[in-house]
Amino acid sequence: MLVEEAILLNGLFLFKMNETGPIGVFDSGYGGLTVLKGLVKYLPEHDFLYLGDNARAPYGPRSFECIYEFTLQGVKHLFGQGCSLVVLACNTASSEALRTIQQKDLPYLGAYKRVLGVLRPTTESVLDYTQTKEIGILGTYGTIRSKSYLIEIKKFFPQIEVHQQACPMWVPLVENVELSGSGVVYFVDKYLKSLLQKGPNIDAIFLACTHYPLLYNLIRGRVPKHINVYSQAEMVGPKLATYLSRHPEIDMKCLKNSKVSFMTTDDSENFECQAQLFYGQTLQAQQVNLDVQ
Repeated sequence: MLVEEAILLNGLFLFKMNETGPIGVFDSGYGGLTVLKGLVKYLPEHDFLYLGDNARAPYGPRSFECIYEFTLQGVKHLFGQGCSLVVLACNTASSEALRTIQQKDLPYLGAYKRVLGVLRPTTESVLDYTQTKEIGILGTYGTIRSKSYLIEIKKFFPQIEVHQQACPMWVPLVENVELSGSGVVYFVDKYLKSLLQKGPNIDAIFLACTHYPLLYNLIRGRVPKHINVYSQAEMVGPKLATYLSRHPEIDMKCLKNSKVSFMTTDDSENFECQAQLFYGQTLQAQQVNLDVQ
């Protein structure tokens, strides 16, 4: 990291504009690793720094105030590590906290810094995936409660009818590696049945949680063949590559040594073990503490 000078503001070291650093990727736990994998695929020369707030996961059932506070702490920590660009690889954080952070906090954290989410890359292209113009969104309670997908899709494509379904049991099942068997099948069937009853003409389902790709094969096998199921992991990478090509002033602040690093707020050894399931390869992580202001 090339830094000439840092200033202290509200207890946080903020680096001046000549800073270069990795692209920060923040998630409430492990799910964002599926997004990170896609980012590395499409931007293999860039450096990435992943931060999972595993000690306080899941975010889905928490209040807006709590999700916002935790997400802001994660963003500040990544900024403090030299990141000028942070991607919220968490649908709950993107839905509940992103807009507030962009509007309220970024002016004080650094006008040249950026925080992006996974919601916009999905919503701005949904028309390409549906013929009936009727789609389904599966997400955590927090994501569905926020109605962010409804609002954003309405902006881009008012002709599309959106049906939502919260799936509160899916994240705990995935994080406990319960990916098969009668128990997980019951809860997959339960939420899919509820969604499809809301929209009988649905022809595309979007997995609006980064944990859900681990259930993709099961979900795919439990819905009619004419309904396609889409994961965000393959949607966010190309969108970020396009964003950086349009914003060279941001891209020039991103280190390009093909280095990927990992941090967690929980036990690092446990994170390393569980993370293999999501990232697909072994890794080493550093334990950090975010509960500071």
